[in-house]
Amino acid sequence: MCKLKQPLSPFPALFAGLSWPLLTGVIVFLWLILQPGLLGDSDPYWNIATGRWILDHGAVPGTEPFSHTVRGQPWVVHTWLAAVLYALAFDAGGWTGVVALAAACYAIALAALARYLLQYLLPVRALLCVAMALYLAVPHMLARPHALSLPLLVFWGIALVRAIELQRAPTLWLAVIMVLWANLHGSFPVALGLSAAFALEALLDAEATARWRIASQWGIFLALASIATLLTPHGLDGWRFVYDQHQMSFSLSTIAEWQAPTFRALEPLKIWLFVAITIALTNGLRLPPIRIALLLVLLHLALKHLRHGELLGLLAPIIVAQPLTAQWGLASAAAQMPATALDRVFTTLAQPAQNLTLALTVLMLTAVTLGVGHTSLLRPAQAITPAKAVNAALAANPPGPVLNAYEFGGYLIFAGIAPSVDSRAVYGDDFQQKISAALKQLHPNELSGLLTEYRIGWTLLPPNLPAVAAMDRMPGWRRLYADPVAVVHVRLSPNAIEQKPDRP
Repeated sequence: MCKLKQPLSPFPALFAGLSWPLLTGVIVFLWLILQPGLLGDSDPYWNIATGRWILDHGAVPGTEPFSHTVRGQPWVVHTWLAAVLYALAFDAGGWTGVVALAAACYAIALAALARYLLQYLLPVRALLCVAMALYLAVPHMLARPHALSLPLLVFWGIALVRAIELQRAPTLWLAVIMVLWANLHGSFPVALGLSAAFALEALLDAEATARWRIASQWGIFLALASIATLLTPHGLDGWRFVYDQHQMSFSLSTIAEWQAPTFRALEPLKIWLFVAITIALTNGLRLPPIRIALLLVLLHLALKHLRHGELLGLLAPIIVAQPLTAQWGLASAAAQMPATALDRVFTTLAQPAQNLTLALTVLMLTAVTLGVGHTSLLRPAQAITPAKAVNAALAANPPGPVLNAYEFGGYLIFAGIAPSVDSRAVYGDDFQQKISAALKQLHPNELSGLLTEYRIGWTLLPPNLPAVAAMDRMPGWRRLYADPVAVVHVRLSPNAIEQKPDRP
């Protein structure tokens, strides 16, 4: 094992107690807490509503309780713990609390990555890796359950690599992290895939006489980690949900984060590839076969789905840091005292932060968060918050449930109104395709069929949808309300349907 030795520096006390990981966490947290980008989609709405439902009932729902189209059907709430945490954060601090929780997790993940890389790479190179990881995560930076799992992803990756360096299996206590991860988000199979790959590397690198010991140690760890994934309210259904979700070809093809990067613009992944290829070509990078395979798998996922760019950004530096140090001799190059003042600053800040500095930083960030909470800075995007349109519709007492656009479903659940569809995977691919075809007017009779089948009393649609013009011409309907966010149509006959929409 070859770790970078950070020399002590007599540089002025201006930087005493600070560190690059601490500064990384502070910068990321402040950047996210001071802008509403984390609330850019409707998922926080229904996650908070789900968390409140769980807290009120003292149980995780096994069937869908919110919509009027699939109510009562089985629902695997694989992110139930994240939903509870977001609900508690919202009840404690409103939308600022939700954003602060997600921002803290992003900050911790990137700070932990910086601390690990500084043991192997020169500070400038380590910070470049962290910056690229942040850049790749930006398209999927949202206050959603996946954000809470990112620190676990980084800790897990570091633990696996350290186990390889120490020529032993990871500590069995790491399985506790898997229990937490499996209840927070459905990305936990990534951890098992990484573990299996590093177990194979450990086995291939071991001496012949030690292979049985290595195989048994890693085998026990993998078995415990696999069992830990079942310690959720859903057991095997959690795995089945992850598989079924990835089979929803239509739904995934229409959601931006599940689409492949186009490379038409200067996207984060394109920049990352330029940098990675430049480093590999100019320095003659060589990696063990298993790590090459891991990088290729991560790159494949990032090229297939935009949302997986964060996996590549966070895990790739962990995978290559130690081989880079061993191959390029960075430790010996950094062992000499830096010559310039800037070099000394960078070296000084590579040291761990002091406890007092950490405490003062936490107090400062708490004060900033409380200050932001007294403003109206952090609010969900208007495009997913049709509050005025919904109020107008409820005032008209519509004679049935709503037919809404996909992006409005989260707000409706949050407001206590049963939607026809939202961003949860509970609806299934066929139903999502049916709704989409009707609202886009791909089939002329699909819209009227939906209105009849689900006894719709009002519609809530964005102005740009073709279905809005169709509703303007639909017999028995009238336009009630319109603004730049949403248009409401209601059925003319108050006796056409006896059922009334759920109210907040």
